[in-house]
Amino acid sequence: MGVYDFTVKTNKGEEKSLAEYKGKVLIIVNTASKCGFTPQYKELQELYDKYRDKGLEILGFPCNQFGAQEPGSNEEVQTFCRRNYGVSFQIFEKGDVRGETAQPLFKYLTQEKKFEGFDKGHPFAEKLTEALKANFPEYLEGDGIKWNFTKFLVDREGNVVGRYEPTTSPVDMTADIEKLL
Repeated sequence: MGVYDFTVKTNKGEEKSLAEYKGKVLIIVNTASKCGFTPQYKELQELYDKYRDKGLEILGFPCNQFGAQEPGSNEEVQTFCRRNYGVSFQIFEKGDVRGETAQPLFKYLTQEKKFEGFDKGHPFAEKLTEALKANFPEYLEGDGIKWNFTKFLVDREGNVVGRYEPTTSPVDMTADIEKLL
Protein backbone atom coordinates (compact mmCIF):
# COMPACT_ATOMS: atom_id res chain seq x y z
CA MET A 1 0.00 0.00 0.00
CA GLY A 2 1.31 3.42 -0.97
CA VAL A 3 0.12 6.92 -1.80
CA TYR A 4 -0.50 5.97 -5.43
CA ASP A 5 -3.00 3.28 -4.37
CA PHE A 6 -5.53 5.88 -3.18
CA THR A 7 -8.38 7.46 -5.05
CA VAL A 8 -9.75 10.77 -3.81
CA LYS A 9 -12.52 13.11 -4.91
CA THR A 10 -11.91 16.45 -6.57
CA ASN A 11 -13.83 19.49 -5.37
CA LYS A 12 -16.31 18.69 -8.14
CA GLY A 13 -16.92 15.19 -6.76
CA GLU A 14 -14.99 13.36 -9.49
CA GLU A 15 -12.81 10.36 -8.59
CA LYS A 16 -9.08 10.96 -9.10
CA SER A 17 -6.39 8.34 -8.67
CA LEU A 18 -3.24 9.59 -6.97
CA ALA A 19 -1.38 7.30 -9.40
CA GLU A 20 -1.76 10.25 -11.79
CA TYR A 21 0.96 11.94 -9.72
CA LYS A 22 3.58 9.19 -10.13
CA GLY A 23 7.00 10.71 -10.59
CA LYS A 24 6.05 13.97 -8.87
CA VAL A 25 7.07 15.32 -5.47
CA LEU A 26 3.88 15.93 -3.48
CA ILE A 27 2.85 18.09 -0.57
CA ILE A 28 -0.44 16.79 0.79
CA VAL A 29 -2.05 19.23 3.23
CA ASN A 30 -5.32 19.55 5.12
CA THR A 31 -6.60 23.11 4.87
CA ALA A 32 -9.20 25.52 6.24
CA SER A 33 -10.32 29.01 5.23
CA LYS A 34 -10.98 30.50 8.67
CA CYS A 35 -7.91 29.40 10.63
CA GLY A 36 -4.96 31.27 12.09
CA PHE A 37 -2.81 29.19 9.75
CA THR A 38 -4.85 30.02 6.61
CA PRO A 39 -2.15 32.47 5.37
CA GLN A 40 -0.05 29.35 4.69
CA TYR A 41 -2.02 29.14 1.44
CA LYS A 42 0.14 32.05 0.22
CA GLU A 43 3.40 30.23 0.96
CA LEU A 44 2.10 26.97 -0.49
CA GLN A 45 1.21 28.81 -3.70
CA GLU A 46 4.68 30.42 -3.76
CA LEU A 47 6.28 26.97 -3.48
CA TYR A 48 4.00 25.68 -6.23
CA ASP A 49 4.87 28.59 -8.52
CA LYS A 50 8.60 28.14 -7.89
CA TYR A 51 8.81 24.34 -8.23
CA ARG A 52 5.89 23.01 -10.29
CA ASP A 53 7.99 23.02 -13.47
CA LYS A 54 10.52 20.85 -11.62
CA GLY A 55 7.87 18.32 -10.59
CA LEU A 56 6.17 19.60 -7.41
CA GLU A 57 2.44 19.16 -6.94
CA ILE A 58 0.45 20.41 -3.96
CA LEU A 59 -2.77 18.65 -3.03
CA GLY A 60 -5.08 20.56 -0.67
CA PHE A 61 -7.79 18.79 1.31
CA PRO A 62 -10.22 21.14 3.07
CA CYS A 63 -11.46 19.91 6.44
CA ASN A 64 -14.03 21.26 8.91
CA GLN A 65 -13.02 19.05 11.89
CA PHE A 66 -10.93 21.63 13.71
CA GLY A 67 -13.05 24.34 15.28
CA ALA A 68 -15.45 24.36 12.29
CA GLN A 69 -12.96 26.54 10.42
CA GLU A 70 -13.95 25.30 6.96
CA PRO A 71 -17.73 25.81 6.85
CA GLY A 72 -18.09 26.53 3.13
CA SER A 73 -19.12 24.29 0.28
CA ASN A 74 -16.51 22.85 -2.07
CA GLU A 75 -17.24 25.66 -4.53
CA GLU A 76 -16.97 28.34 -1.82
CA VAL A 77 -13.64 26.91 -0.65
CA GLN A 78 -12.26 26.96 -4.20
CA THR A 79 -13.44 30.54 -4.75
CA PHE A 80 -11.94 31.65 -1.43
CA CYS A 81 -8.56 30.06 -2.22
CA ARG A 82 -8.33 31.59 -5.69
CA ARG A 83 -9.64 35.03 -4.75
CA ASN A 84 -7.62 35.52 -1.55
CA TYR A 85 -4.41 33.58 -2.21
CA GLY A 86 -4.28 32.99 -5.97
CA VAL A 87 -4.30 29.23 -5.38
CA SER A 88 -3.85 27.31 -8.61
CA PHE A 89 -2.86 23.93 -7.14
CA GLN A 90 -5.47 21.17 -6.81
CA ILE A 91 -8.04 21.55 -4.04
CA PHE A 92 -9.99 18.38 -3.37
CA GLU A 93 -13.39 17.65 -1.84
CA LYS A 94 -13.88 18.68 1.76
CA GLY A 95 -13.69 15.75 4.16
CA ASP A 96 -12.43 14.46 7.48
CA VAL A 97 -8.73 13.84 8.10
CA ARG A 98 -8.73 12.33 11.60
CA GLY A 99 -10.66 9.72 13.56
CA GLU A 100 -12.98 6.99 12.37
CA THR A 101 -14.40 9.13 9.55
CA ALA A 102 -10.99 10.19 8.19
CA GLN A 103 -10.36 9.77 4.50
CA PRO A 104 -8.30 6.60 3.96
CA LEU A 105 -5.43 8.66 2.51
CA PHE A 106 -5.02 10.55 5.78
CA LYS A 107 -5.22 7.38 7.86
CA TYR A 108 -2.35 6.08 5.75
CA LEU A 109 -0.30 9.29 5.95
CA THR A 110 -0.51 9.42 9.75
CA GLN A 111 0.51 5.76 9.99
CA GLU A 112 3.53 6.44 7.79
CA LYS A 113 4.69 9.60 9.61
CA LYS A 114 4.04 9.89 13.31
CA PHE A 115 3.39 13.08 15.27
CA GLU A 116 6.65 14.38 16.73
CA GLY A 117 5.42 17.64 18.27
CA PHE A 118 4.89 21.23 17.24
CA ASP A 119 7.70 23.59 16.23
CA LYS A 120 8.36 25.23 19.59
CA GLY A 121 9.82 28.30 17.87
CA HIS A 122 6.51 29.18 16.21
CA PRO A 123 4.51 31.90 17.98
CA PHE A 124 1.31 29.81 17.82
CA ALA A 125 2.83 26.56 19.16
CA GLU A 126 2.03 27.21 22.80
CA LYS A 127 -1.38 28.72 22.03
CA LEU A 128 -2.28 25.74 19.84
CA THR A 129 -1.21 23.24 22.48
CA GLU A 130 -3.19 25.08 25.18
CA ALA A 131 -6.27 25.34 22.94
CA LEU A 132 -6.11 21.63 22.18
CA LYS A 133 -5.71 20.76 25.88
CA ALA A 134 -8.72 22.92 26.76
CA ASN A 135 -11.06 22.06 23.89
CA PHE A 136 -9.91 18.88 22.16
CA PRO A 137 -7.63 16.98 24.57
CA GLU A 138 -8.18 13.73 22.65
CA TYR A 139 -6.51 15.35 19.61
CA LEU A 140 -3.21 15.42 21.48
CA GLU A 141 -3.21 11.64 21.84
CA GLY A 142 -1.73 9.39 19.17
CA ASP A 143 -0.50 10.27 15.71
CA GLY A 144 -3.68 11.66 14.15
CA ILE A 145 -3.80 15.08 12.55
CA LYS A 146 -3.77 17.70 15.30
CA TRP A 147 -5.01 20.78 13.40
CA ASN A 148 -5.38 22.46 10.01
CA PHE A 149 -2.35 22.76 7.73
CA THR A 150 -0.55 19.57 8.65
CA LYS A 151 1.66 18.89 5.64
CA PHE A 152 3.07 15.60 4.32
CA LEU A 153 5.96 15.46 1.86
CA VAL A 154 6.00 12.56 -0.61
CA ASP A 155 8.94 11.68 -2.86
CA ARG A 156 8.79 10.82 -6.58
CA GLU A 157 8.38 7.10 -5.75
CA GLY A 158 5.35 7.73 -3.54
CA ASN A 159 7.12 7.35 -0.18
CA VAL A 160 5.96 9.60 2.65
CA VAL A 161 9.25 11.20 3.71
CA GLY A 162 8.16 14.06 5.97
CA ARG A 163 5.42 15.38 8.21
CA TYR A 164 5.25 19.05 9.07
CA GLU A 165 2.82 20.31 11.67
CA PRO A 166 0.82 23.55 11.29
CA THR A 167 3.54 25.35 13.22
CA THR A 168 6.01 24.66 10.41
CA SER A 169 5.80 27.26 7.69
CA PRO A 170 5.66 25.85 4.15
CA VAL A 171 8.76 27.84 3.18
CA ASP A 172 10.64 26.03 5.94
CA MET A 173 10.13 22.87 3.88
CA THR A 174 12.12 24.30 0.94
CA ALA A 175 15.41 22.48 1.59
CA ASP A 176 13.62 19.14 1.95
CA ILE A 177 11.64 19.76 -1.24
CA GLU A 178 14.74 20.73 -3.21
CA LYS A 179 16.49 17.50 -2.18
CA LEU A 180 13.66 15.52 -3.80
CA LEU A 181 13.33 17.50 -7.02
